[in-house]
Amino acid sequence: MSKELKTGIIAVIIIGISIWGFNFLKGQNILDPSSRTFKVEYAEIGGLTKSSAVTINGLKVGKVDNIEFETREEKRGHLIVTFIVDNKFEFSRKSIVKIYSPNPLSVSNLAIVPNYDGEVAISGDLLQGEIEESLFTSIGERLNPLQQKIESVIVRADTLFSGVNKILNDDTINGINTSIASLSGTIADIRNTIQAANAMVVDNQENLKSTLENTKNITENFSKVSDSLSAVDFNKIINKAAQAVSNFNEMSEKINSGEGTVGKLINDKRMYDNLEAATGELEQLLRDIKRNPKRYIHFSIFGKSPEPYDEELKY
Repeated sequence: MSKELKTGIIAVIIIGISIWGFNFLKGQNILDPSSRTFKVEYAEIGGLTKSSAVTINGLKVGKVDNIEFETREEKRGHLIVTFIVDNKFEFSRKSIVKIYSPNPLSVSNLAIVPNYDGEVAISGDLLQGEIEESLFTSIGERLNPLQQKIESVIVRADTLFSGVNKILNDDTINGINTSIASLSGTIADIRNTIQAANAMVVDNQENLKSTLENTKNITENFSKVSDSLSAVDFNKIINKAAQAVSNFNEMSEKINSGEGTVGKLINDKRMYDNLEAATGELEQLLRDIKRNPKRYIHFSIFGKSPEPYDEELKY
């Protein structure tokens, strides 16, 4: 064997050992025929990196080999994660590959949640991926709406303060100061008025006392009158008044219908005419007696006869 051939064989062995060692350091044993490669699609990987561990039920069975963007137009922006499983443990294509963080300070890893229904997964299959909610992710998701609200409040507060700054110019501030000064004067006047009222009350305390006593007496008298009025039987009085009105109505009806002397006198025209004629004759008689008393009262010593009555005598 020539020296050149030996040198070539040694170089090939060194290169092979180097490739094996490099992959071994990466966690991939190219001499192990049981290694399988799978792919998972994620919208985002949450801190997952190359060489991140792959576990099944907590046991490390492989590592992440590659992370690249999806080339399909409908999946633009998604990521394809390729990982290697150095284990003969079988699971179906329905198994789920989750991205999780062992602790808040470490990088994310992959955990295969095995499912045993359906066809067994083989090297090259695309498995279903999920992202497990970590502590920081959960806190971040809950803080995001709060952050948006705080930002909105800050924007509104900034707008409010800007408006206040525009309103509170020098003229406005001077007007406010003047108003406050006027208000202070008004308060001082009110205080003086209250003090004067207090002094007046003190000076007229005796008069106020007498007035209150008089008011008390008047109230007591009103109370007595009220008691007296409450003792009066108003129902009985009202009933009697109603009865009197009813009697008056009945009497009016009788008069209008011509019953009784008053009714006949008012409603009978012939009686009225007779009365009027009798009154007229009585008036004539009284006038004749007044002017010619000798015709009705005759006194004569010698027995002279009275003059005859003349109806056609004019008076």
